[in-house]
Amino acid sequence: MDLPVTTRPVRPDDAPLFCRLWDRLSPETVYRRFHAPLRRPPAEAHRLVEVDHDLREALVAVIGGEVVGVARYDRSPADPGTADVAVVVEDAWQGVGVGRQLLGELTALAARRGVRSFTADVQADNDRMVGLVRRLLPGAVLTPEHGVYAVQSPVPGAAAPVAA
Repeated sequence: MDLPVTTRPVRPDDAPLFCRLWDRLSPETVYRRFHAPLRRPPAEAHRLVEVDHDLREALVAVIGGEVVGVARYDRSPADPGTADVAVVVEDAWQGVGVGRQLLGELTALAARRGVRSFTADVQADNDRMVGLVRRLLPGAVLTPEHGVYAVQSPVPGAAAPVAA
């Protein structure tokens, strides 16, 4: 698996690529990403490719013309300095750095846009994702809640909020 990985912002015309990615995800990968045993893409799947690239952002990893991974953030309406983050990588490309590349680029982009903290829910037995969080978000606090870690992390490189 020596093909170059290209990352770029998601586009609305990526919808067919997302459908093909979905078909290549194992039930376990779907469960780990969505915390539910979904058999088809979420009903609001169009929302996955329609983002404003500010309050909602998504980056895709593309190999050989196919989307093989996605990292996204959604800012909190109550506090745009906080964003919920999620990553999914096709099974065949897990463990080779695609998730690390996506999360690293998304983190840098979020920091430039004023996101100061990330939140996420990660299943406690998802060793790859827990390891990724610990490596790329060294200030993260993982609080166990019913088999899931509630992750809270400062965004590395983000400017501290200005005191009023």
